[in-house]
Amino acid sequence: MLVVGSLADLTDDVRHLRLVDPAGAALPSYAPGSHVVLACGFGADGRPRRNSYSLTGSGVEPGAYSISVRRDDAGRGGSLYIHALSLGESVEVSRPRSAFAPVSTARHHVLVAGGIGVTPILSHARAAARWGRSFEVHYVFRDGDGPHLDDLGRLCGNRLRAYRGADELWSALGPALLDRPLGTHLYTCGPAPLIDEVSRRARAAGWPPQRIHHEHFGIVDLDPGTAFTVRLRRTGVDVDVPSGTSMLDALERRGVAVPSLCRQGVCGECRVPVAAGAVAHRDLYLTDDEKAAGDCVMPCVSRAGGPRLELEL
Repeated sequence: MLVVGSLADLTDDVRHLRLVDPAGAALPSYAPGSHVVLACGFGADGRPRRNSYSLTGSGVEPGAYSISVRRDDAGRGGSLYIHALSLGESVEVSRPRSAFAPVSTARHHVLVAGGIGVTPILSHARAAARWGRSFEVHYVFRDGDGPHLDDLGRLCGNRLRAYRGADELWSALGPALLDRPLGTHLYTCGPAPLIDEVSRRARAAGWPPQRIHHEHFGIVDLDPGTAFTVRLRRTGVDVDVPSGTSMLDALERRGVAVPSLCRQGVCGECRVPVAAGAVAHRDLYLTDDEKAAGDCVMPCVSRAGGPRLELEL
């Protein structure tokens, strides 16, 4: 449990929070690009609501975990909960988890941020500057927005390129993807269309897939999917998963204890092996190789064929 050590409004709808130990102790270090999961009150169904937020620090001996959260009035309520927190209020915070760490052996790092997706990119840039790594930042945002633009300006100097729209971004980033040195790695965080387009352009420019990295904000509302049944192989129990219900929710309602944190397909806490059945993966955590190996992240699973799945549970 941490407490809110400071609050600051970066824009009209983005709030920056420093979360500190109530006794003033140092917090565990973390890899750049890590995130934490915060308990954000309760949803309309009475279940605890948990959201993942990227940390903005470099990760070295942190005295605080700093996050920046954009208020979404039409969202599930997590951002509204964060924006309503007061100085000194207690918050349940997970240990940091890394799903978007920089490649330490990279010759150069190209960091691309869109809007509030700047948060893990800022963490990458802080660490790169601290350790003297070669890097550049491309930051696109709406006119009048741009949270952490001043921080990046002070940190990056002429290594920062800021754009007020997509046309400006592509006119600069397109050529950049064609002439960076071998061994460069590309990292993108922002809206899904930005991530998809950066990845597409990088592949078209000849970048190997293993040098293209990205992090999404979280799963958007998914289509309801088709009802199916999941069998727990160790106990032989069958659990029906209705259309519009996640497999995680269905298992919990049957009293099956399943580790979980973010419930957004981001943190991987509820990752389990699939024993049988075809899965349509809709998470943002597993790699293609991990999916092929037979794992799944439970909030974001739909069946891909046949009426039944079996889990190693």
